[in-house]
Amino acid sequence: MTLLSVKNLDVSFHVDGRIIEAAKNVSFDIKAGETLAIVGESGSGKSVTALSIPKLLPYPMARHAKASEIWYDGQNIMPYGEVLMRGIRGSEVGYIFQEPMTALNPLHKIGKQVSEAYRLHHPRASKKEIMTRIEDVFEDVGLSDLMTRLNAYPHQLSGGQRQRIVIAMALINRPRLLIADEPTTALDVVVQKRILEELAELKEKHNLALLLISHDLTLVEKVADKVIVMKEGEVVEKGSIKTIFKSPKHEYTQHLLNAQPKGKAQKIKNSNAVLSVEKVSVSYKTGSTWAFGKQKENTVLQPMSFDLKKGETIGIIGESGSGKSSLAYAITRLTNSKGRVLLNGKDFSSADKKALKKMRGDLQIVFQDPFGSLSPRLSASEIIGEGLAIHMPHLKRAERDTKIIEAMQSVRLDPTDRHRYPHEFSGGQRQRISLARALVLEPDVMILDEPTSALDLSVQADVVDILQNLQKEKQISYLFISHDLRVVRALAHRLIVLKDGNVVEIGEAAKIMAAPKNEYTKLLIDAAGLNKP
Repeated sequence: MTLLSVKNLDVSFHVDGRIIEAAKNVSFDIKAGETLAIVGESGSGKSVTALSIPKLLPYPMARHAKASEIWYDGQNIMPYGEVLMRGIRGSEVGYIFQEPMTALNPLHKIGKQVSEAYRLHHPRASKKEIMTRIEDVFEDVGLSDLMTRLNAYPHQLSGGQRQRIVIAMALINRPRLLIADEPTTALDVVVQKRILEELAELKEKHNLALLLISHDLTLVEKVADKVIVMKEGEVVEKGSIKTIFKSPKHEYTQHLLNAQPKGKAQKIKNSNAVLSVEKVSVSYKTGSTWAFGKQKENTVLQPMSFDLKKGETIGIIGESGSGKSSLAYAITRLTNSKGRVLLNGKDFSSADKKALKKMRGDLQIVFQDPFGSLSPRLSASEIIGEGLAIHMPHLKRAERDTKIIEAMQSVRLDPTDRHRYPHEFSGGQRQRISLARALVLEPDVMILDEPTSALDLSVQADVVDILQNLQKEKQISYLFISHDLRVVRALAHRLIVLKDGNVVEIGEAAKIMAAPKNEYTKLLIDAAGLNKP
């Protein structure tokens, strides 16, 4: 039986006298127990289409054409007002939002947030009944161990736990339709695999209809029954998962399927180390800060050592909490650490303020979230040129502008856009601004912390191509931190595998990918699907 039927859906936004068409004539059906995936690049209309179903768009700025219909369980809910929609949202239709840290309120405990939807739809429910329902839904999503931590706040949980909390919130009222908008974005491959398995089990257990929004075609192929491909607000192709993946007809679908990070790490000459990490470790103290209080030292990164050669890429992989980012912050002195870091033979870890300022230009870092690391008050030109003002204050304004333009061109950004602000760029463009900000100083070493997570596959492949070309031209050394093993495989010469702060395997990337020796490395490669022919 068809549970949801979307017919001739049009979505437009009316902003400052302009009309922006976000979705045009979109139609599809979903049956109970079926998974339909909507795929496409950023701006294709995926999320706008999904948000139209529970009517979560910013009305009246967002509008639908008169011919648009959304049929749920035999009823056209398009004319429904806010009061009627409240009876459907959360109870009949559950929504898993893309970014759990944004979807969760940082000021409220997780127990309160998970139970909120149930309380709204069951105002007479007893405390015992609510706790029983929380226990049931936590068991469904693999969070039984968190029943003793209902008073924890979102920031006290891992990324995978937060994502499961968001899923639990969407499922607590046992909805019949679950909309999952990029449910595994920016999660490591092992957690991603677990969540996908849990969603599949829940779908079968409760006969859920699942609408999956994703740019990750590898993920879609694993879980979906049917797929529709969207481009610029329109459906360009639809069909069964087998038909679309084996014989795509539309050139855009073919483009998406072929947009995988390509190439392999280029050979490097025997060269000296530009970065030497010697027994670097990171620990945090927890507990009372009172004079007589007890504090416990928690080591998140055990002592580790390695050398990074000129023009070389070392990939750092591992699950969330394995110590990848702690290593990056320790090397760049953004967190306290023990051990020694040498940059071009000079002691970077113990350099004084004056010496450190001179050395920082040779060691740059690109953060995971470009929107969070770019100041919304500065234009792209000001962001990219900020480092020049600090490290090359002697440059004249015209000389500085020339370097900014060259940096933007090197990452395939249009220099005429340099006076625009971060919110005016797409996610892929913002990540390129972050790259340009690092590259403008012509560093010897770049630390890339998840630079391609949450990017469309085509944009991801483009960023990888840019990094490969820059390394070939300028012999930059990369320390590439990622959970995406496909990207790592295309870039890395050597690989370091971290688990719980310990190095479990280190060696040539190609050999480890082909024949991992450690069971944990095998688990990561299997979860990423790299062991398939």
